[in-house]
Amino acid sequence: MNYLEFEKPIADLYEQLEKLQQVAEKSGVDVSKNAIEIEEKINQTRTEIYANLTPWQRVQVSRHPDRPYTLAYINSVTDNTFMELHGDRTVKDDKAMVGGFGSIDGKTVMFIGQQKGINTKMRQIRNFGMANPEGYRKALRLMKLAEKFNKPIVTFIDTPGAYPGLEAEERGQGEAIARNLLEMFQLKVPVICIVIGEGASGGALGIGIGDKVLMLENTWYSVISPESCSSILWRNWNNKERAAEALKLTPEDMLGNKLIDGIIREPIGGAHINHEEVFKTVKDEIIKHLAKLEKLSPKKRIDQRIEKFCAMGVITE
Repeated sequence: MNYLEFEKPIADLYEQLEKLQQVAEKSGVDVSKNAIEIEEKINQTRTEIYANLTPWQRVQVSRHPDRPYTLAYINSVTDNTFMELHGDRTVKDDKAMVGGFGSIDGKTVMFIGQQKGINTKMRQIRNFGMANPEGYRKALRLMKLAEKFNKPIVTFIDTPGAYPGLEAEERGQGEAIARNLLEMFQLKVPVICIVIGEGASGGALGIGIGDKVLMLENTWYSVISPESCSSILWRNWNNKERAAEALKLTPEDMLGNKLIDGIIREPIGGAHINHEEVFKTVKDEIIKHLAKLEKLSPKKRIDQRIEKFCAMGVITE
């Protein structure tokens, strides 16, 4: 188990529990009562810590290495019926963006999302979840395929941003994301977008235009990361906590500003504590919202989608 800096009290208690169990194995002494007390203390401490997370701590939890990524969600909610589709039919297959058809409770759905990679080698192959233009063009191709066969779309957002390399800009990174924004507004099928980790900048927004935009409890969604914001304003990363507070990037802030449609609660301690529980919660949310959205006509869904996003922000003349 990996522990974040602010989780040190929990780590210390787990260390005590481990030492107690080692003593019991060597001496044969019954320590079950003491073990139960420590486990209760762990649960109490975890509850207290996660009830008062700062925005920066939320950012840290969203990046936890044990947190499930897109393919884990897809394979779980589809009961391993996912069939991945590849390529943008122009340049190549971007491994940072995954997508394909899967069945959820007998209903075929197009799933699309950024995949970071579960270890060092896979993170390099997946480019740490930072898609190139061909990744966004693959995503759009799959959305259009879903629309052709009248299948709903679910996107999982988890990226530190679109890949900012020179070759990405040469191949039209900005145009690819802008094209996705335009096309997603006009999709005739239901679209649900879920932020499962980091939701940074246009890299996240490129697959983030939906009828329902949801965020897991310990995620963030913003035009820029706290570190990058700090480096621009203060020329260093030392003010990242202050930047996180000012950016209003938590799910509660986003919901309060009417930028998302709902928050999906996680197990106490974060999604990394209990994968199965968060998978079930996300699946239930998808089924619930799809049932409501499918009752609307395509024109009604498109009109409401456009109206929702056009109502965001404040304009003064």
